[in-house]
Amino acid sequence: MRVRKASVLLVAAMAASAVGVSASPAAAAADINATYPINGVSHINSNDSDLPLGPGSLHATVDLDSGALTAGVSLPPATGNFKELGIIPVSATVELTEAEPTTGSLNLDTGAMQSTSHITLRVTRLTIAGLPAPVGSRCRTVRPAEIPLASQSGFSVLRGGVVSGTYTIPPFEHCLLNTGLINLTIPGPGNTLTLTLGPAVLG
Repeated sequence: MRVRKASVLLVAAMAASAVGVSASPAAAAADINATYPINGVSHINSNDSDLPLGPGSLHATVDLDSGALTAGVSLPPATGNFKELGIIPVSATVELTEAEPTTGSLNLDTGAMQSTSHITLRVTRLTIAGLPAPVGSRCRTVRPAEIPLASQSGFSVLRGGVVSGTYTIPPFEHCLLNTGLINLTIPGPGNTLTLTLGPAVLG
């Protein structure tokens, strides 16, 4: 425990130095900022497909007094492929946008992290059997998906590591004539999200 806590506080001192903050005890209460490169995958349970994610970035701020964490995630559009009814090939391009900042906590004794994100999924392109299927410009989940994430074994605030969780995709709306098809094939519980964070850039 003490070794882990010392590691976290060492990262704090490094971050403070990087942003020009004195590493004195009084300054140790300052927030620490770190940016991680991220890649990952979300497995969509309803159609048994994988949605590759990244490369993107995660910017996190940690309060060293409480361990409170806030973060922002940036990911490019992602395209997933699956087969409707096990036969018809479908391709969907999805944008994932944070509806509000991610919040969570960093355990200052163990270095373990947990957080909750609220992500709106927007379908921007859909093809069925290779043919474009119009979805309009407002095809999105009726509310943000709530995604809890927790760090896995080997995670380090300095080196990064794996965070993962299970979440539910809400129904979609405003997808023109393809709203029904999308709601038959994408929403539902039991989806997983796994993100791999690269080494932190402090400051």
